[in-house]
Amino acid sequence: MIREQIEAKLQAAFEPVFLEVADESYRHNVPAGSESHFKVVIVSDCFAGERFLTRHRAIYGALKEEMADGVHALALHTYTQKEWQGLQDVVPASPPCRGAMRA
Repeated sequence: MIREQIEAKLQAAFEPVFLEVADESYRHNVPAGSESHFKVVIVSDCFAGERFLTRHRAIYGALKEEMADGVHALALHTYTQKEWQGLQDVVPASPPCRGAMRA
C-alpha cells in the first residue's frame, strides 16, 4: 500500500518522533480504492531552523517516486518537537476537495 511506502520513506529520511499518514482519497472525486490524497503530520528536529517551504520541499523530494506514480496531493503539517508541544489536538483539518464529491 502506498501509505506504508510513504511512512517508511519519511521514517528513514526524517527520523520523526511522531508521524501520521492518513489516506484522505475518499474525500475526493476519485475512483473507489484510489490512494492519491494523503495528510501527513510529521514531527522531527530535522526541521529546526527551516521554513515551511523548505520542509515541504524536503518531503516532496523524499517522496518523488510516489508523486510521479499516482499520489496527487499531500496535505503537509510539519513541526519540530518544540513547535509540536501543545498542538497535538489542534492539527488543522485538510481543506475540502475543490472537485465534486462522490455520492
